[in-house]
Parts: sequence; C-alpha cells; structure tokens
Amino acid sequence: MSLPFAFDNLPASLGLRATELLQQRMDSEPYPLTDTQQQQLLLLLGCSDFIGHRLKWDANWLAQVLEQLEQHLRHPAYQQTLQQLLSECDTELDAKRVLRQFRHQQMWVIAARDILGKAPLEESLAHLSNLAEAMIVACRQWLRDFLAPKYGLPRNKEGVEQPLLILGMGKLGGGELNFSSDIDLIFTYPEHGYTDGDRQLDNQQYFIRLGQKLIGLLADVDANGFCYRVDMRLRPFGEAGPLAVSFDSMEDYYQEQGREWERYAMVKARLMGRSDYDDALYQLLRPFIYRRYLDFSAIDALRRMKGLIESQLRRRALSNNIKLGRGGIREVEFVVQTHQLIRGGRHPAIRRQSLMPVLAELKRSNHFTGREHHSLLEGYRFLRRLENLLQALNDQQTQTLPDGSEDQARLALMMGFSHFDELSKTLTSYMDGIHEVFKNTIGTAEEEDQDLGELPALWQHPMPEMESILKAQGLSTELAEPISHLKNEFGRRSIGPRGRDTLDKLMPRLLQELAGQRNAKLVFERVASVVATILTRTTYLELLQENPAARQQLVRLCAASPWIAQQLAQYPILLDELIDPMQLYQVLPEDGYAAGLREFLMRIPEEDLEQQMEALRQFKQISQLHIAAADVTGVLPVMKVSDHLSWLAEAIIEQVVALAWQQLTLRHGRPSGMTENMGFAVVAYGKLGGLELGYGSDLDLVFLHRADSGVTDGDKSIDNSHFYLKLAQRVLHLFSTRTLSGILYEVDMRLRPSGSSGLLVSHIDRYQEYQQGEAWTWEHQALSRARMVYGEPEMVKRFNRIRREVLAKPRQADTLKQEVSDMRQKMRDHLDKSSDTQFDLKQGHGGMTDIEFITQYLVLAHGHQHAALLKWSDNVRIIEQLLAVGLLTAEQADLLVSTYIDIRDNSHRLVLADRSTVIEAQYRPPACESIALLWQQIFDKDHRKGE
Repeated sequence: MSLPFAFDNLPASLGLRATELLQQRMDSEPYPLTDTQQQQLLLLLGCSDFIGHRLKWDANWLAQVLEQLEQHLRHPAYQQTLQQLLSECDTELDAKRVLRQFRHQQMWVIAARDILGKAPLEESLAHLSNLAEAMIVACRQWLRDFLAPKYGLPRNKEGVEQPLLILGMGKLGGGELNFSSDIDLIFTYPEHGYTDGDRQLDNQQYFIRLGQKLIGLLADVDANGFCYRVDMRLRPFGEAGPLAVSFDSMEDYYQEQGREWERYAMVKARLMGRSDYDDALYQLLRPFIYRRYLDFSAIDALRRMKGLIESQLRRRALSNNIKLGRGGIREVEFVVQTHQLIRGGRHPAIRRQSLMPVLAELKRSNHFTGREHHSLLEGYRFLRRLENLLQALNDQQTQTLPDGSEDQARLALMMGFSHFDELSKTLTSYMDGIHEVFKNTIGTAEEEDQDLGELPALWQHPMPEMESILKAQGLSTELAEPISHLKNEFGRRSIGPRGRDTLDKLMPRLLQELAGQRNAKLVFERVASVVATILTRTTYLELLQENPAARQQLVRLCAASPWIAQQLAQYPILLDELIDPMQLYQVLPEDGYAAGLREFLMRIPEEDLEQQMEALRQFKQISQLHIAAADVTGVLPVMKVSDHLSWLAEAIIEQVVALAWQQLTLRHGRPSGMTENMGFAVVAYGKLGGLELGYGSDLDLVFLHRADSGVTDGDKSIDNSHFYLKLAQRVLHLFSTRTLSGILYEVDMRLRPSGSSGLLVSHIDRYQEYQQGEAWTWEHQALSRARMVYGEPEMVKRFNRIRREVLAKPRQADTLKQEVSDMRQKMRDHLDKSSDTQFDLKQGHGGMTDIEFITQYLVLAHGHQHAALLKWSDNVRIIEQLLAVGLLTAEQADLLVSTYIDIRDNSHRLVLADRSTVIEAQYRPPACESIALLWQQIFDKDHRKGE
C-alpha cells in the first residue's frame, strides 16, 4: 500500500500521541491488525483528533470500518441501511442514538479515506452529501410512521396524502457538503387540508410539528453528540416565518417579496428524496430563480453581498479564511452563480445545483476562457480538499487556517506538502487566480468609476460649464445640448428608484465611450434612442452598466448604422448579443443556421406555439444583427452578406413548415401515401431564389405538393388537397402574425400559377402544366430566378427538371424581345422613382432591374442551345455562364457583374444607413450609363438578327 506520506513525517509529539492512543486501544480490546492497518491507524490518529476520539468512544466497530476503508462503494446504501436500523427504534431517544452512531461511523470512514488519499475530492463531497440526504429522508419517513398512530396522515381536500418536501440548500443542495457543515433546509408541502387521525391537525400544524421533531433528531446534542446543525433561516420570511409553508404560500412569497440573495440561495435548492410533487415545486420556483432574459441585476446584488461578507471579516478580525476571504471558496461560488442567475433563463444546461459541472458548461459555451476555467476549477478543488481536511482535524466547522504549529504541520502533510509555508505559498497562488476572475466577473463599482472624472456629476446636474467638462474628457462640445435635453426628458419618465440609480451610473459610462467619435452628436442621439426604449426595463440598463464590452459595441454599431440602432431599440433582446465582441462579429456557416435554429427552439416546449413563434423571430433578429455587424465592419463582402441572409431565411422556412405540419397532423393526421415524407415543397423566387436576399427583403414563395387524391388518417380526417391548403395557410400565418418581436417575413405569393386568383398551393403536376402551357413570358423570366428551398429530394429533382424543360423551350426572338421590353417599360412606368435630380438604383435606366432583365432575356432566348445557362438561379453565375458560352464578351460580362455587385453593395449600405435606394442623380454609378447602352445594344443586335 502507498500512503500519502510517512508516519515519521509527523511532529514527534503527534507521533507519540498516536502511538499511545493505538496502544490503549489494543490493550483495552485486542484486535488483530495487519502491518498495513497498523500504519494506516497510526497515520489517522496522528492527523485527526476526531478519528482518535471516535475510535476511543466507538471501538466496537473498528473491524467494520477498516473493511469499509478498503471497499467503500461509489454509491453507498446509506438510506437503505438507515431505514433498517430505524425500523427497530420505538422512541425518539432510540432513533437519535442510532442516527448519531451511524453518522459517526460513516464520517470516520469518509475522513479516513480522504486523509489516506483513497478518495478523490468528488467522492468525498458526494458521500458527505449523500449521507446527509439519506439521514434527512430516513428521519422524515420514520417520523411519518411514528406520528401516524396519534395524528394519522395529512391529506388534501380530495383525500390524497400530502408529503413534506424538504429543500436542501447551499452545499447540501449542490451535492458538495463539507466535512463539518451545517445543513440549510426549507420545509414545504403541496396543499392545505387535515390529518385523518384521532387527533386531527391542519396540514401546516402537522408539518411544523414533524419538522420540529426532524430538526431535533438531527441537531439535538446528547451523550452521543449530534448529527448536523440545522439552519432554517433561508425559509420564506426567515426566522419570523412558519417552519413549513404550502406551495401557494411559497409562490406568493417569492413572487412578491423574494430578494436577490434568495435567488442566489435558490440556485442550489435541491429536493431531498423523491415524490410525485417534485416537478411541480421546481416549476413553481424556476421563474423566481431564472429570468427569461439575460439578467445582470445579479451582479450588483452579489457585489453587495460580497461587500457585507468582507465587512464582517474585518469586524470579526478574521484572517486566513479560505471560504470568505479574498479569492476564497465563496468567490468561486459567486462567479459561477452570477453566470447562472444571468444566463440560466436562456441556457438550461447551467440550471444545475453542482458547481463543477456548471463550470465545465460555462467553459464549453465560451463564457470562460481556458485560463479562467483552470483558475476557478483547480483553485476550487484545492480549497475544498483543504477545507475538508481542516474540518476533519476535530470535526469542527471552520474555514480558518490553524495558528498552532501541530495543526499546521499535519494539515500541510495531508495536503502533500513538507512544510506549512509551502502550503501557504500554493494556497496564495490559487486564491490570487480566483480573485482575478472574480474581479473580472463582478468587480467593484469604484474600480470602473476612476476614469469617469466629472461625467457623473455632469449627467446628474447639467451645468453651465458643461462644454469645458466635455472637452476635458475628450468629448465633443456639441453634446452639451442633447445631454441636457435627454436628462430633462428622462427626468419626466417614471422608472423607479432602482432604474434611476442604474441609469445615473450608465449614462456617464456611455458618454465616456463617445470620446473621439466622429459625428458624436449623431451617434449619441442613436444611442439615446436605444436607452430611451429600455428605460423602464431595468435589467437591460443593468446589462449595459455592468458590461464595458456591451457599451463599446453599442456605440460602435450605432455609429456604423442607424438601421442597427433601430433594431436594437425595437428589439432590446438583441443587446444580449453585444456582451461578447468575439461572438458578435462571427456568422454561422451555411448549414449552421438550420442547426442553430433547431437548438434555439429546443428550449421551448412543443405545445407552446406562442413562444415558438417568438423564438423564430428572435433567432432571425439575432442572426441578422450578427450578419449586419460583420457587414458594417467589412468582415463579410456583399456577396456573402446575401448568402447568409438567404441561408437564414431557408432555415426559418424549414422550421416554419415543420411547425405547421406538426400542428395539422396532430389534428387531422397525415395525408394518405405520406408515411415518411411530407410531400410538400417551397419554391423561392426573386431575391431568395437568386441567393441575393437583402435586409428587410420579403420572400417570393410558391407552395407545391405531390399527394394524390385521398384523405388524411387522423380522427378529424380531411381530403389531401384540403390538408395542403390548410398547411399553406398555416405557414403563411406563422410568417405574418405579429408578435412582440414583429412579423417573421412579408411573404408574396403572386408568382404562383394564375397569380392572386390561383390556388394557394398547387399539385406539382398542375404546376408543370401551367408553366408549359399557360404561363406568361414574365413568369418564365421569374422562373429563371427560382429554386426549391424546401422539399424532399424527389420533389427537388422533379422541380429542377420542370424548370429546365420550361426554360429550354425554343422561343421566337422578335416576340421574346418585344415581350421582355414591354414588361420592362411597364415596370419602369409604375415603379421608377428617378427624376432629373434623383436616380432609382433599382428601377432607373441602367440600374439593377435592367441587369436582371438582360440575364433573364438571354437565358430564355438561348437556353434551348446552352444547357449551362439553366443550372443557376443567381445573376452573377448566370452572367458567368453567358460569358463561357460566348453570348457576352469579357468586357460586357465584367461590366454587368461589377455594376450589379456595386449596386447591391450600395443598396445594403443604404438600408443599414436607413436611407432610400433613390439617390441624388449626381451620385448615380457611372457604369449605369454603360448598362443602359448595353441594353440597347443587346436588344438592337437581336432585332437585326430577327430581320
């Protein structure tokens, strides 16, 4: 066997004492020990007074604990053994004796395995927590049976038995109990009612009595000591409140009076044992603990709690405290639980009571760097092991390092150090690392205020010397008037004391971010419009106040784009995306939007349609913000911007169809013949069809199905065609319904067969017939820009074949030219907003639509000769194919492509700048004149060929 250190390393006084204790034990009751067992016992007796005391007091179970020492199970059957032992107890005195003896025996084994290095930290914490939980649950069950002859069982109005639910808080709730910890409990029960025994009590009286007796079984001190100190102060209303409350009372309390520190405590709340009411209680508590938004109010609350703890340390002259001190265990807990309170509402994976798994998940989701995670995890593990060994010295609840040289020596040796100075040096390093992360996460308001100068005073009380103060802070003096105006406007708004305090802290910080900004007045007005929108939503004010990175990105994006500023003002949830600049400017890969949206929707219950619709809109807005941020900073070129906006729309279409299908099939069943596939497809025309979607573009869609005649297989069956009509209607409803986050997309269905008078969804056979025999030339032009964006592979193949066949039909050149020219002129007459002083980038002569008509005309005129022209639906690649087959010269193709991209780029920029695409005539791109000439050249040349 390998011991963690040699017995000879102990100070001589401890070694002598250990030898004497072992000799006394063997003299009083000889027990054959192997050499290994003797060495183990000497080491344990030298290191822990608790082990020596229990060995002297409870010598009769030495053989049993030595066996457990070597065979300790991963999940010991504490509760089963306890219930068996308690079943033989007839009185509370008997039960107390059994509980204490069992507790001491198991604690002896846990401490011994820890000291001897046989148990990793996770095992020790888990066993300590499991032991406490088993004792609580066994006591509750024994007391239920013990009280039943006198009071009967508690029941609700329907006669259903009501259980006492016990919430374990703190380290017990987290499954991380230390060696000599208090246990923090809260008692609750589902419903009011009465017991059914001879001496009837109402349920609250009964559960209070049961709770008092349970506390006594665990906490009363007698000749056998005690099991646990029990702290009930975390219950509603604290010591002034009843010992046990109903679910309704608990819900009322936390909704109306729950405080921030109680939210912090509830993060760790875990039910002891199991009952049929567990889910109901967790559902009741979750809205209080976890907000549906990112909640940065937690930071200031925890900062205040930390300040109170530090003042207590100073007042009580406590030093060397590894729990409450600088960089101690509490700071790790604060950091992790801060993230849980902030993000838990939107990140279910971190709604866990145990600290280390949450820490791992926060690293996985990039809320901690690798270095921060290492500092917190390794520091926490070191401190928790040190805490356990410190308390195992004499089973005392302490986190203060010992002053005595003997205790210092054995603590150092148990931790693997030769001397206490080495332990202290390593401990300081770990605590410094923890405190650094703590400061970065929670910080102090004083640290951030150092560079603000007189800006706080200026915001609080606008003064005559504002311009000189602004100038001294590197800010434009133009800001003086809008600051005064905004201060007066905000002063008239009712936002409550917490909101007012947060606003007064935030505004100087936002002003500071404007230092050195060009057009500072304009940017300030955009930023102010965002702040004005969130003025009564204090949590968003706190988000900006507590996050320098979020403030910086807000100012940067508002400076770059009024469209982004409007989006942020209209949908404040987007402010959450500003927290991490590394993530803000990252866009998803092509297949990332569909996967990301599926993951985004996973947190919404399937039956909650309203929240699913809201989530679809939020995902769109969040994704568009990332794309726009990458756009305005040059991370994405214009061609890629359109690609990403198109991929996003396709992902949303997929989920909208799936959601509509799920709703209809639940009601009507599946159409006949559709056992696996839907038999439904979505064809995109226009900008989405051409992968050229812009910000705010609508979707030109056509719906198809392939079902034969028949009916659905549900209880409320309908014929197949009616089912697909309802499916199309449901899809449009999901797109167009206005929720808190607006509509999803405007959808234009006028390109379907027969236009507005046609069916909302067509059978693909009928679609083929229409395209081949009834469609107008302009509809074939539109078809050149169409592609199927949703549908099973067979329907995609079928559509592509139809499209190729239609576009490849030979056409009479003169007739085609005339029809395309007439349609272009008709559009120009109705849509072109150009004038002598203005130019319409889209509809003007030589603008975007002229380029699109040129490519469409050439595809229809020559598609029967060149199959390569029928492959793509986007203009740029069509033009490249026209060059490849010799229908355009290199100069013409380059002119068309460069001008088209330039106009699209300008259009994106104008949208982001919240400006019209009708620009001053003097800024008309010079190449547009060449495009207008090329239009005439191509059509005139084709006309001569026809002659």
